[in-house]
Amino acid sequence: MKTAIYYFTGTGNSYAVAARIRDALGDCTLVPIASLPGDRIVPDARRVGIVCPVYDMGLPEIVDSFARRLDAGGCEYLFAVLTMGGMGVSALHQLNGIFKEQGSDLDGAFTVAMPANFVPLSRPPTGAKLEKILDRAGEKIDTIAGLIQRGEKIPLPNAPFSSLLRRLFYPGYIQHTDTLDEKFWVTEDCIFCGTCAKVCPVGNIEMVDGMPRWLHHCQLCMGCLHFCPTEAIQWGSRTKDRGRYLHPEFGAKKMKRQRLGPKVDDSQKTEDSGV
Repeated sequence: MKTAIYYFTGTGNSYAVAARIRDALGDCTLVPIASLPGDRIVPDARRVGIVCPVYDMGLPEIVDSFARRLDAGGCEYLFAVLTMGGMGVSALHQLNGIFKEQGSDLDGAFTVAMPANFVPLSRPPTGAKLEKILDRAGEKIDTIAGLIQRGEKIPLPNAPFSSLLRRLFYPGYIQHTDTLDEKFWVTEDCIFCGTCAKVCPVGNIEMVDGMPRWLHHCQLCMGCLHFCPTEAIQWGSRTKDRGRYLHPEFGAKKMKRQRLGPKVDDSQKTEDSGV
């Protein structure tokens, strides 16, 4: 069965999950959500999936908007895989609620624990701890791919606590995505390379006199912060000297391709160093 997987990623976790599922399913196209226009989207596939991270116990704004434009009525199997560093099952309920408004439901609802990468809250894992998380994630992704391949119905897991937290924290994210980038700032370690502008999946950064300027339509994916080669980009007061994270199978070229679409993103195994 032909499959289309729509994904959004900031540091590569969700891309890595989508790519591993693609390789297991075969006849599958990865479609970066950031490359799509703002029109109604009708998938050219009978099996359709969404893979994305969890932000403040909910969906990234760009994914919420995409799901409301996605015509899933013709899908034989509709699934979602959400990546998270901690809790966030409530985001699956949010996504399913969007589809319910259109007369559809998720056939498969999955989550995968991945390395946490929101540096304002915590230092990303490294070393043996990181390897352990990725190994466990790989095993779970393979299990999920098998369930999807067989078309098994996987109901939404219960999420009372994360749903409560989403009601508390998510409105602050979803209502202020236009201004959350006001907390970004740059140290004197900036080398004026422009990597941040090149990798931003929504084109929210421009270079002015060699320095990045944020344009106030941020998704808070933190890609600019994590990709900065000198760790010069900070957000608020708690990210300096906390380390950075990128999924080991992800790099700047794949990040840049989020805005270009599936023709260059689908199943290409090219070297991914540099910008």
